[in-house]
Amino acid sequence: MLTLDHFVSDFVLPSTGDKEFSLATNVGKNLVIYFYPKDDTPGCTTEGQDFRDHWHAFTEKNCLIVGVSRDSIRSHEKFKEKMQFPFELLSDVDEKVCKLFDVIKMKNIYGKEVPGIERSTFVIDTQGRLRKEWRGVKVPGHVQEVLDFVAILSQ
Repeated sequence: MLTLDHFVSDFVLPSTGDKEFSLATNVGKNLVIYFYPKDDTPGCTTEGQDFRDHWHAFTEKNCLIVGVSRDSIRSHEKFKEKMQFPFELLSDVDEKVCKLFDVIKMKNIYGKEVPGIERSTFVIDTQGRLRKEWRGVKVPGHVQEVLDFVAILSQ
């Protein structure tokens, strides 16, 4: 499990835009990685829209945003286009990065226990160190809280 102020191991995931995302190629920027349960569902849509609507404020702070779920790239492409997200969505169908960040939790869905992504956000600094984490995120007000932290980090 990752701990604050430690370097995050490099990882590579398929990304929207027919690309691959690598943590190592983004050193030098602050990075917000938000994990969400499923494309095109109410909470995940609202969270993505909030990041979209604050995207310029994040980029002004030398900060990149990426969203991660277990959905396929095809699903991500549709979701990104529909919501007009200016940031990439990463596909973690094998849960490799979800496990690195320890966001897979047992959830009760219709009375049945199933593994799923716990809505979580992580900020990695320009050197590749984990600087802040939010777990069990409630969407209202969350993106502003993340932006406020990135602003402090960028000073």
